[in-house]
This record gives sequence, structure tokens and C-alpha cells, in this order.
Amino acid sequence: MRKLTLTFDNGPTPGVTDKVLDILARRNLRATFMVVGQNLFDPSSAALLHEINAAGHWIGNHSLTHTIAFGERPDRAYVEHEIGETQRLLGEYVHPRRFFRPFGNCGLLGPHLLSEAALSYLLQNRYTSVLWNSVPHDWDDQAGWVERCLADVDRQDWTVAVLHDIPDASLARLPELLSRLGDAGVELMQEFPEEVILTRDGELISFSDSYVAERNLA
Repeated sequence: MRKLTLTFDNGPTPGVTDKVLDILARRNLRATFMVVGQNLFDPSSAALLHEINAAGHWIGNHSLTHTIAFGERPDRAYVEHEIGETQRLLGEYVHPRRFFRPFGNCGLLGPHLLSEAALSYLLQNRYTSVLWNSVPHDWDDQAGWVERCLADVDRQDWTVAVLHDIPDASLARLPELLSRLGDAGVELMQEFPEEVILTRDGELISFSDSYVAERNLA
């Protein structure tokens, strides 16, 4: 049976995240929400952390500003601020596995993801670093993202999809996606396959040098 793990990046967003939670709750589904820390400066966004957690979803760290990938700004101070400040803002809602997802520049995988400083920080602080193998582009292709996601699910045994709980992204067509997945007999999981886990509990898991900028210099 094919499997799909749903993740929602870049929120929480009042008026969007709460509706995504309602859609998932009606189907008794659990996902992971990768939070952009600066959103939590807004009390109404921060309040959504409680709703996400209370519904049984996992919460992860998706950097503070979501602007410059670590491989493009390799200084340690930047890493500590982007990851550490977001973790502080998450407070009691930090998952015991300390989930972290790097900024991918529109979902791309490559040496821009990490610097040596970022990798060191993640290992030292025992983060579980989570990548993906499906980026349907819900934020910029309303006409095609559902079909793109279904195609990704069809071509691999276990898909980890990056959707977004931001305006004009997954919300409008999420019920359709879930219905079509159900019709196709796809099992929706909350766990992650090993192949998208870069680091866990201070150890390298499915890590590649191709994700670290300094290891890809000519």
C-alpha cells in the first residue's frame, strides 16, 4: 500500500491554519506543521499552536524568517538565531523529537540547504531534520498542484508532501486531495520514512554531502 505523510509549512496563519485543522479533524488525520518563527510574534498566530498540538499534530521548526538558506549564509550566528529563536518561540509545543525543516528555496534540494555550521548545530542540539520528496506547488499553481501531488504518490512507495497553511495555497483544494487519496487507497501516515530524515538525536541518518554548501565547492 502506498503511503503519504502530510506536512504544512510556513504558518501558522489565522483564518487558514484553523480551517486546515478542521478539514483534517473531519477525517481523523494527523500531520506535521513546520512553523516559521516570526509568525509567532502575532498573538493570534501563536495561539494556533495550542490548537495544532491539541488536535494531535506535530509541530516543527522551519526557521525564524524563512528568507536565506543556510548554505547561502554560513555563519554560525545566523544559524543559532534562525533555529534557536524559533525553538524558543515554540516553547511548550516543541516536539520531543525536535523536528526541523531547512528552507529549500521553493522546495529544491541541494547544497543551499545547509552549511557546516548548520549541520553542526543540528547535530549538537539533537534535532530531527526532515526533508521531503514531493513539492506540489500549492502556493503558485492552484490548477495543477493536486494532480502533481497524486502523481508523486503514484510513483513512490512513501511520499512526504510539502503543502502550506498560508493564504492561496492548499486550503481550497485540500478536501479534494484527501478524497482522491482515499479513493486510491493511499494510507495517510504521521511518521516519516528514514529516507527524508537527515539527522536524528545527534546522529546522521539519510544524510548526503550534497546538502552542505562547503562540501560542494569546486
